[in-house]
Amino acid sequence: MPLVRIDLGSSTDPATSSTVCDVVYDAMTSTAKVPAHDKFMVVTKHDVGDLVFPREGYLGIKYTPGIVLIQVTWNVGRGTDVKKAFYRKVADDIHAKTGIRKEDVWINLVEVSPENWSFGSGEMQYAPK
Repeated sequence: MPLVRIDLGSSTDPATSSTVCDVVYDAMTSTAKVPAHDKFMVVTKHDVGDLVFPREGYLGIKYTPGIVLIQVTWNVGRGTDVKKAFYRKVADDIHAKTGIRKEDVWINLVEVSPENWSFGSGEMQYAPK
């Protein structure tokens, strides 16, 4: 049930954008056990200066204008080990497949209850029973 939002700089080429999406989807299905075909993503490219981050760094991590901001909204229930493995796989694979620095892969998870989704038709497909 995830909804993924990926924010990139406007100079990011389409192949890189597509690869980032594929990496996140693969990590969700292989590491976090998201169902196959559950691929809902929004990719937004931003002009220079529209991705705001601490230029001096944060928590010892220095960022560049090549930062990739990834936010995943998914159902509550995954443990810390799964989340750590997900973060690691996304950062490692994005770096390996695109050359984007691991330090520039910023991820935020938002956890919600299953009844917070409607996949169409105005229905709550995962309504409490």
